Amino acid sequence: MNKDIEIVYIKTPIGVCEIKGSAHGISQVSILDNKALISKTIPKTLQSCVTQLEEYFKGERKVFELQLDYIGTDFQKTVWESLNSIPYGKTTSYLKQARLLGDEKAIRAVATANGKNPFGIVLPCHRVIGTDGSLTGYASGVWRKKWLLEHEQGCKQQSLF
Repeated sequence: MNKDIEIVYIKTPIGVCEIKGSAHGISQVSILDNKALISKTIPKTLQSCVTQLEEYFKGERKVFELQLDYIGTDFQKTVWESLNSIPYGKTTSYLKQARLLGDEKAIRAVATANGKNPFGIVLPCHRVIGTDGSLTGYASGVWRKKWLLEHEQGCKQQSLF
C-alpha cells in the first residue's frame, strides 16, 4: 500500500464506512460487514468525503463533489464515470448503461465493472438494477442497495444502530 494513503472509519446507517485516500484524491469508499473501530480523528485529505457522506445520509446531499483517484482499467473508469449520469432517486438497468456506453453486448462487462466500483455510494452503482427491475447483486449486500434506493426515494428508514 502506498505510504501516503490515509484511512478513516465512520459510522453510517448501513454499517461502518471505510474511506481511503491521499492528496491525489479519494481512492476507495466501502461499507464493511465487520465492526471496525470508528476513527477518532479525520485526516484533512479525507474530511470533505466524510462531510459529504454525512450530508448524503442526512438527506442533504444528492451529488458528490470529490476528487477521485481512479485505479482501474480504462473500461472500468468509463463505466464508473457513467454512473454519475444516473440522477439521485432514479435507477437504470445494466442494459441501458451498456447502451449508453455504446455496446449493449457489453452488458456483463458493465455489470462486472460496477461490481468492482471502489467508490460505493459516491459513484452510485446502487442505482443500477436488472432490466426486470430486480435488485441484482451489490458488492456491499443487496439489503444495502435496497436501503440506499429507499433512502433516495425519501422513505422513512429505521435506525440500524
